Amino acid sequence: MGDPAGVGPETIASLWAEESLHQTCQGLVVGSAPVMRRAVALTGNAIEVVEIDNPREITPSPALMPLISSDDGEAEQVLPATVDPRGGQAAYDALLVAAELALRGNVDAITTAPLNKAALAAAGLSVPGHTELLAHLCDAPDAVMMLYLPPSNSVAGRVGLGVSDFMQQLLISNKLAQPPRLGVAALNPHAGEQGLFGSEEAEKICPAIAQSQEAGLSVSGPLPADTLMVQAAAGDFDAVVAMYHDQGHIALKLLGMHEAVNITLGLPIIRTSVAHGTAFDLAWQGRAQITGLRQAVQIAAQLAPVRHQLAWNQTSSS
Repeated sequence: MGDPAGVGPETIASLWAEESLHQTCQGLVVGSAPVMRRAVALTGNAIEVVEIDNPREITPSPALMPLISSDDGEAEQVLPATVDPRGGQAAYDALLVAAELALRGNVDAITTAPLNKAALAAAGLSVPGHTELLAHLCDAPDAVMMLYLPPSNSVAGRVGLGVSDFMQQLLISNKLAQPPRLGVAALNPHAGEQGLFGSEEAEKICPAIAQSQEAGLSVSGPLPADTLMVQAAAGDFDAVVAMYHDQGHIALKLLGMHEAVNITLGLPIIRTSVAHGTAFDLAWQGRAQITGLRQAVQIAAQLAPVRHQLAWNQTSSS
């Protein structure tokens, strides 16, 4: 459900009313029933929110929303568009329950609505966001964020991989073991200008690229980020490895703000998310865009059978 003060609950309620959602998957909401009922009322949809214990207990429909509660009763007291520790705790608790369901195999994938990092901190939670928390819960220290634009976008399939710790050459190498035709962004302007603007390219990034090339991967770089993103949008690369958050996010969101999907790589479960935040300027006004959530759910549903097949192949080979 995400932070109850943000746009998550109302986007879920709006998407739930669409028949296409239920043709894509069997949905289940994790969060606060009172908050979701308020969100349903806001959207004007005729949806009954029913609390359940078992994900397979009832069949969801545009008129019936099964919900597993993660709420301690505090979430419904959170005011819209406010940084509230109770909102941060509610988002945290919902993710804990959803991740546990996925790790146990009770659900095939999870899609997260946005949380607010300031609210997390206000609640005394040290994790900075969904990705880091999931990495901890799943014992997956190499988990990393990937932003993806679906084929409906004019730059179909272009993605941005965020490497949070660019100083670790091995970590960079691990992130490069992804799709073909990878373009790797430099950290410094002009790719360091042969050391005039920084040495990270020569000392850290180039060795990782060389190592990946020796392993047979098609990797180019380090390339100045400004020109690399133009090349990627033109189709020269299947994916871009970015050295920090905004280096990848700004370019991708400019190309497809409401269509970009956040996929967490390196987890034993499937997790997708909207690429936007809690949008307090729009929250609880009935004006929030649902395109991002729709895309995130669709991508999760597409990945689930692939994950099952990979798991089956690994079991069969062992």
